[in-house]
Amino acid sequence: MTSALSEDDKRQVRTIVRESGSSFYWAMRLLPKKRREAMFALYALARELDDIADQPGKPTDKLIKLEAWKKEIEALYAGTPNRPISRALLPAVQAFELDKGEFLELIVGMETDVKGPVVAPSEEELRLYCRRVAGTIGLLSLAIFGRREEEAKTFSLALANALQLTNILRDLTEDAAMGRLYLPQELLAQHDIVGGTPQAVLKHENLHVACEELAEEAEKHFQSAREALKKAGTGHLRPAIMMMAVYHEILRQLKRRGWRKLTPKLSLSSSAKAWIAFRHLLTVQP
Repeated sequence: MTSALSEDDKRQVRTIVRESGSSFYWAMRLLPKKRREAMFALYALARELDDIADQPGKPTDKLIKLEAWKKEIEALYAGTPNRPISRALLPAVQAFELDKGEFLELIVGMETDVKGPVVAPSEEELRLYCRRVAGTIGLLSLAIFGRREEEAKTFSLALANALQLTNILRDLTEDAAMGRLYLPQELLAQHDIVGGTPQAVLKHENLHVACEELAEEAEKHFQSAREALKKAGTGHLRPAIMMMAVYHEILRQLKRRGWRKLTPKLSLSSSAKAWIAFRHLLTVQP
């Protein structure tokens, strides 16, 4: 039996996405209605899970909430979702054959933060974390866009890594306030930044060098995404290309500012994001 999707469910999802202040909202508006609503529902789920992991509360309570979402994903794939977000996802799951495993891996990624906090993971652990919290969204989005070829998947995963590393470099102080530090331990050790709390690491005299190297790693992922895009073609990928343009500009501005001064948090205005994204799209063939 299929749970009915009401207009109220749709409104709740649109409100979550719009109020997030993300450039994601405007990028997704480029899509046809059916795909747009699917992407809004996917983003609303990601926002909900991220809020569970990041907002104040006991880890045990957060893990219970995340476990409940695993059960809700099972209900979604049984055709009987119970929550507004999962009811909004049901048409997307049915129309675009979204991989249930990617949803479950996303939740596992959020559990990593709750069970942590993550502090100086190994490079391998960071790769796995990025795959779970960003790669999952990239591949689910790709299916909604209607692209399933290996070249498109390569583009999506490279872009997901680039975006996540950019987020890590932009959010250093916010993450440290939650006891988190995503800079890999091998990179820190290479620059004699060993031990200490996340706050202490952010005050280390060699922090800027480590961050510059991670920024170059993010640049490599952006370049890999661009190269994969040449092979895959741009068809149906305009929203992802908009996100790539906006986040690459954020990374460029971070590199120009450097990491000797971490506050205030660097952000682009809505008008700047829109101009960067649409200017970039003018050079992209449909």
